[in-house]
Amino acid sequence: MIISFIIIFSLLLCSGMPIFLTLGLTSITMLIFFSHVPAVMVPEVMYNSLGGFTLLAIPFFTVAAQFMTQGGVSRHLINAINCYVGHWRGGLAIACVFTCMFFAAICGSSVATALSIGIIVVPAMAQRGYSLSFATGVVASSGTMGIMIPPSISLILFGIITEQSIPRLFLGGVLPGILEGGLYIAWICYYARRKNYGGSKKVSFKKATSTTLKALPALSLPIIVLGGIYSGIVTVTEAAALAAGAAIIVALFIYREVKFNNILNVFADGMKSAGMIMIIIASASVFGHWITHAGIPAQLVTNVKSLNLQPWMFLLFCNFLFLFLGMFLEVVSIMLITLPILLPTIIELGIDPIHFGVMMVVNMEVALITPPVGLNLFVLSGVANVPLKEVVRGAFPFMLLGLLEIALVTYIPEIVTFLPNLLMGPG
Repeated sequence: MIISFIIIFSLLLCSGMPIFLTLGLTSITMLIFFSHVPAVMVPEVMYNSLGGFTLLAIPFFTVAAQFMTQGGVSRHLINAINCYVGHWRGGLAIACVFTCMFFAAICGSSVATALSIGIIVVPAMAQRGYSLSFATGVVASSGTMGIMIPPSISLILFGIITEQSIPRLFLGGVLPGILEGGLYIAWICYYARRKNYGGSKKVSFKKATSTTLKALPALSLPIIVLGGIYSGIVTVTEAAALAAGAAIIVALFIYREVKFNNILNVFADGMKSAGMIMIIIASASVFGHWITHAGIPAQLVTNVKSLNLQPWMFLLFCNFLFLFLGMFLEVVSIMLITLPILLPTIIELGIDPIHFGVMMVVNMEVALITPPVGLNLFVLSGVANVPLKEVVRGAFPFMLLGLLEIALVTYIPEIVTFLPNLLMGPG
């Protein structure tokens, strides 16, 4: 049965079929021919998978991301941060990292972060004498923080699948996000000194103040959203709706870069992204139903017990698995395919699910800049009109730093658990 599943799944995936069809057709085939579950259960399982209230946070955040992307937020953030670090060596690249961290704390999407920042930063870096390979590599890699720094759609999805506290997951992603930004800035400082990339002229206090004031509406968005969650005023879903509403107000009435006649188009772009995620979730729910019915998670737990695997060994195996899958699949698909299988073993070995969730997302960040399917690589190649191999070359050092971060987060779990335990108590 397992061999039949692997063959069917591999053939459909290699045929170039969309992942939601690959998951759905594989699951339906296995249910019909290798189980006694009636096929009428399939639409019921898919429908029930989309009924959770927390799941509504995803379309709200994708809409917020679109209004942020098209509403001028990225430009004001870059201008403000560049006032303070732009005069350093490699200052514009460092400003890009900080901007991606702030932008990620607004929209929760890696691709939206890389796209919004890349449109502005890559041409500016080219004008300052940076190589296009380095410029696109910086933006592609920094953009991955969109799925780590809260609010993160990936962490929301992990929380829904595993029934873990999403606020705890958000807190768990803060220090790894800061660690990642620190590693990237350290490399940029070293590389900029080696290549003699100078900074811009230091701006006056008056200009820095006025530029920062213009960026305040953008800077206030993560404070509003995360402050609402951790003060207990709003739930995660309500915070997502708040983010969407605030993003619309900022884009329409403050920065005025989205016109009223474009509102429906921006909404449509956001809902397309949400719809893609939702249909994958629905198909993956059938996949998870079959996996559970086939007893694969229970068998994995039994095998781990018989092999006497230690938690560190299992985490090492999971890291290799995620990195391998990340070479071919995108983030949402990997989560939905692997978590129903791995979760019982995680619990059995006493691994903190919050730690595991953040570790998994760190792996997914590296996957976003890993060929052949690294989405951020393709985004920056298209934005900058640069050959893909140049973007890959520029992102390669950051990919190595990502591997270092994976090792640190995997084997020093306190990097993840410190803030959740400090601010919300032991889970």
